[in-house]
Amino acid sequence: MYLLFKSLHIISFVAWMAGLLYLPRLFVYHCEEKYNSKSYEKFLLMEKRLLKFIMLPSMVSTWIFGVSLYLINLDALAFSLWFSIKLFLVIILSAYHGYLSICRKKFISNSNRNSAKFYKIINEVPTVILVLVVFLAIFKPSL
Repeated sequence: MYLLFKSLHIISFVAWMAGLLYLPRLFVYHCEEKYNSKSYEKFLLMEKRLLKFIMLPSMVSTWIFGVSLYLINLDALAFSLWFSIKLFLVIILSAYHGYLSICRKKFISNSNRNSAKFYKIINEVPTVILVLVVFLAIFKPSL
């Protein structure tokens, strides 16, 4: 079961990361469209589908399989600093996911005040966290 859960955890995480990297990019282009135009509405639909059908299920399954792996390895991971840091970073990614959902709601209500440049900058957040999580998971430093 361990290898199955680990595989599903990695697959889920990759899908979730793809969404976390793509959604702010959609926002960059969405900022350039006029409210209620066909393009504006198309971006809303794309963002909705990405969030509800790819990102949310991927995030939930990442958590489910991650917690399952933790419970299987409870003795090895319980007091591990590298794992605690990794978990903290995944919590930050989950909060970032929530923030992106709030940003989408602002586009729906035409109350977005963020610029394309802002979305380009925040698009780097998941990349930095991804690098840190991968290095923590692979090297498991004792810190």
